[in-house]
Amino acid sequence: MKEKLISMVGNKIDSLNVFIDDVKLVNSNNEKVLEIVLDREEDFIDLKTVVMATRILNPIVDEMKLDIDSLDVYAKEKGGNYE
Repeated sequence: MKEKLISMVGNKIDSLNVFIDDVKLVNSNNEKVLEIVLDREEDFIDLKTVVMATRILNPIVDEMKLDIDSLDVYAKEKGGNYE
């Protein structure tokens, strides 16, 4: 599924300077959730970028006609000192 999604997305999120790091299908509260984890080479991914990527990814996921209840797109957690 990850490879198919990455293939369908192509370069559509390149302008956001992010890439798909992982794709997972999980069961949460009796719902099938497709989780897409975004990453970038440097820096953190801000919320605005995640929202913009979600707007691009959502219709592509719909086109795949997966049996899911919801889509969750988020940024990969980066290590750091948050003091």
